[in-house]
Amino acid sequence: MTFTDKANGLQQGSEQESLLHRMTKQIRRSLDLQEILTTTVNEVRSFLGTDRVKVYRFAPDGSGEVIAESIHEQCLPSLLGLRFPAHDIPQTAKEMFLLARQRSIVDVASGKIGLSPLRSKETGKSLPTQNIQYRPVDPCHIQYLRAMGVQSSLVVPILHYDPKKPSTKPELWGLLVSHNSQPRTVLKRELKVIQQIADQVAIAISQSNLLSEARAQQQREAIINQVTTLLHELPTIQLQEALEATIAAFKGIGGRLYVEQSGELYTWGEQPVLPYELENSAIEQHPMWQNWMAEYKPGHIWVIADLYKEPRLRVLAQAFQSTQIRGMMVIPLHYRDTFIGAISIFRPEYDTEILWAGKCNQNQRQQLPSLSFETWREQKKGQAPEWKPEEISLAQALSYNFTTAIQQQQTYQQIQMLNTNLELRVHQQTSELEKSLLLTQALKQVTDQIRSTLDLNTTLQTIVREVRPLLNSDRVLIYQLLDESGGEVIVEEVNGNWRSVLGMRTPAECFPDESARLYLRGRVRAVNNVSSETLSACHRDFLESMQVQANLIVPINMGTQLWGLLIAHHCEAPRNWQEAEIDLLQQLADQAAIAIQQAQLYQQSCDAETKATHKASELEQTIHQLQETQAKLIHTEKMSSLGQLVAGVAHEINNPVNFIYGNLCHASDYTEQLLDLLQLYQSRYPHPDSKIRSIIETIDFDFLVQDLPKIMSSMRVGADRIRSIVLSLRNFSRLDEAENKPVDLHEGINNTLLILQHRLKSNADFPGIEIIKDYGDLPKVECYAGQMNQVFMNIINNAIDVLTEKIGQEQDINPPPTIRISTRVSADNTHVLISIADNGPGMSEDVKKRIFDPFFTTKPVGKGTGLGLAISYQIIVERHGGLMECISEPDQGTEFWIEIPLKFLGNLCQH
Repeated sequence: MTFTDKANGLQQGSEQESLLHRMTKQIRRSLDLQEILTTTVNEVRSFLGTDRVKVYRFAPDGSGEVIAESIHEQCLPSLLGLRFPAHDIPQTAKEMFLLARQRSIVDVASGKIGLSPLRSKETGKSLPTQNIQYRPVDPCHIQYLRAMGVQSSLVVPILHYDPKKPSTKPELWGLLVSHNSQPRTVLKRELKVIQQIADQVAIAISQSNLLSEARAQQQREAIINQVTTLLHELPTIQLQEALEATIAAFKGIGGRLYVEQSGELYTWGEQPVLPYELENSAIEQHPMWQNWMAEYKPGHIWVIADLYKEPRLRVLAQAFQSTQIRGMMVIPLHYRDTFIGAISIFRPEYDTEILWAGKCNQNQRQQLPSLSFETWREQKKGQAPEWKPEEISLAQALSYNFTTAIQQQQTYQQIQMLNTNLELRVHQQTSELEKSLLLTQALKQVTDQIRSTLDLNTTLQTIVREVRPLLNSDRVLIYQLLDESGGEVIVEEVNGNWRSVLGMRTPAECFPDESARLYLRGRVRAVNNVSSETLSACHRDFLESMQVQANLIVPINMGTQLWGLLIAHHCEAPRNWQEAEIDLLQQLADQAAIAIQQAQLYQQSCDAETKATHKASELEQTIHQLQETQAKLIHTEKMSSLGQLVAGVAHEINNPVNFIYGNLCHASDYTEQLLDLLQLYQSRYPHPDSKIRSIIETIDFDFLVQDLPKIMSSMRVGADRIRSIVLSLRNFSRLDEAENKPVDLHEGINNTLLILQHRLKSNADFPGIEIIKDYGDLPKVECYAGQMNQVFMNIINNAIDVLTEKIGQEQDINPPPTIRISTRVSADNTHVLISIADNGPGMSEDVKKRIFDPFFTTKPVGKGTGLGLAISYQIIVERHGGLMECISEPDQGTEFWIEIPLKFLGNLCQH
């Protein structure tokens, strides 16, 4: 191309201005840069009528790529998408393009190049005239263009100005290049139009960059808002989801969040694998990692493009070798200069492929121009990703959100821990008060018994009967020393099927005199484990013969005399005796001593009354001592007496019922035999005498024969009913089942319903409550049977209370009051599902939220303690590791949903 000022007339100038206007409008109409560049090369090539027009963009390393191209009828080969080495354009030419905005016009045939700068290279100011300076073209340049098939070329630089920083110098963004396969003259007006188009392209590039930055800022704010929502605006903090959103924002393949205080670790995607000796610890706990974290100040982000080139990762780099992780960003989290954790984002290595215009050696500068532009593919494996400044800025913004959320969570957990500790202390104190109340009531019962009778055996039997269930032991007895050779067991109370030791005497050789002297001084002997305690062989054999695995011995001293021992036996397993239990036994031993002394004094008074009157003064003194003793007993306790325990009632009723039930079968057999005999008599002597006929008519013999078997059958049904009630009481109490074992939950539910049957039956004033059993096929479940029965009792009893109250308030009862009990096994065969639902009035949301709170009750004062459901919740959730929920709405009834594992998981409240 050559440069000339000649024009073809005014019409051509007008067409050029119209074309410039149309091209400028087309460029400004679109916001898509690639579309603008494609339109530009098409319009410029059409305007100039050349064979090829392209946009060449510089890369940060100085190389360039053809990113837009327009070719006329394939006159020249396409270069679109090809990369050119940085040295293809000399550095001096690049400087002139940037500093002087120099245009170049090359005519290969004449071997000349015309250079037209717009600014002064030295001052940067615009030149008054755009003169053309001609000089010979470098031979290498000529060969380079000829190798491309180009005879004339026009190059106009495209500069990029940062609109946000107008004072900064522009940068060389690229070139607008026109190639022609034949020599061509470039008019001055054409150069002016092309320059104006290049200026419009520069404006479009700035607008595109602003749009990209705005979109990037919008996306950045959307990411921050998403993470903020997950961390702060939901009911619970979603650290895992926030971590995953953060990893996705940085296009990572994995990441992790480590919380320093709790040691919690949240992970997603690919993770480093520590060596075998460190596999149970997190990489954040490695000393070298912790040393790095200590070096970074709050707000600093640690970015590594290639972790295998990071000197400080030499020790830990092997943990990443089995993964695709190559780059890493670590965001330390600080709260008021205190390190609270770190977020790590992992990026994978990637492979690149560059299409070069001809094969070139990047390591050595080519001395000769490229003579071939055939496409050459350069592939690079395992490239390390670079972290951009805007990504580091986003990480700094997100670190604040994570820091605030974690600090708030830790503060909340500390408050929750304080609340939990407070509740635990309240429960412990409540339990201690309840236990103290039970002990006080037991002492009151014994005291009242001593006061109400002077019979020593009755008093001692009361002591062992009351203390055994309180201690939950298998046997409690009183051993009396009779003489120097030993003593015997005079009263006992046994739980379950453990053998009786009543009347048993102890071998004298097993207990030396020293033991008696120690007991006389008040010694208490607590043996937690017979097999491991330091005992004589004879003593151990004696205890094992009674099946004793742990025992507690308290002396009963009468002044300076050892009267006997109050002993508790635990036979099922070893046991650690508590101080409260020892104190209870000591107090009862003191009460026993008072009772014994009282009985002895009473006996002495009775003996003195039969003697001569000269013993009157001595008798009065004895009576006075007795009155003083009784006065002391009156001031001991003022609590109400402890009612008869369920197990004692069942035991007392069971013996006579078994006697009746055992003999009913014989009575039935005898009755049938007698009736058969009478029928035989009637068949053999059909005509009895008048006296017999008279008696037969009087007693209505035929009715008697028909009704007597029915009476016997009714008696048998009644006895069965009593036996089932007694069995239900014993099964319900489960006093002999303190440990978990496989049980039939249906049996526990049925026993509970049997005990509550009197509240379910209908009568003249009560329509009754219908029980619907929807039982599934349940296996035996490992659980604490007595505690589960307590849960069933609390829930069903509450349902009966609600339905009974509803019946009393409504005239028209429709539908009838109903309690539905359903049982199933979960789909994964790991849990038992129990539903107990009623069609009562339901409850409000406020009541439902507090239904499991201790001491919360909706019942009138004196009718509820507010502990039933709280205790049931603790039994199901903490004791059995299950789930207990209340589903209820006003006027929609109430359902309690219970889930417990089939296999016992241990006492969760200790974790």
